[in-house]
Order: sequence, then C-alpha cells, then structure tokens
Amino acid sequence: MSTLTAATRRKLPSSAFAIPESRRYPIHDRAHARAALSMVAKYGSPDEKSRVRAAVKRRYPSIDSDAGSGSSDE
Repeated sequence: MSTLTAATRRKLPSSAFAIPESRRYPIHDRAHARAALSMVAKYGSPDEKSRVRAAVKRRYPSIDSDAGSGSSDE
C-alpha cells in the first residue's frame, strides 16, 4: 500500500473518502479501499460499515466486501 501522508490526505478530494463529510476511510486506490473495509469491520459502527462497504463496491466492484478474502485484483 502506498503511504498516505497528512499532506497528501489533505489534497485528496472529499469524493476519495468512503465517508466524505468527515473525510474518513480514504478509498482513493484499491489498497486503501481494502484497508478501509478491514478497519471499518473492526472499529466502525453498523452505519459506517454499510456506508464504507457501499462506497467501496461502487468505486471498485471487483473488490469483495470481505476484506479477509485474500482477493488480489490489483
């Protein structure tokens, strides 16, 4: 996964986040989308889980919602 510095994160448009109004869970690339799925599965509220899964599915339909699936579609 590419490193996302604070400066780079600030430059991302809100549309690059699964929850754009709070700029949480960046999904600007496949690696970060998978990380967002993993993090929200562990720490997210039920609402966040559904929103992140839907955002990732819209942006990357080939990524399985189960972050632990081991799917490799870089």
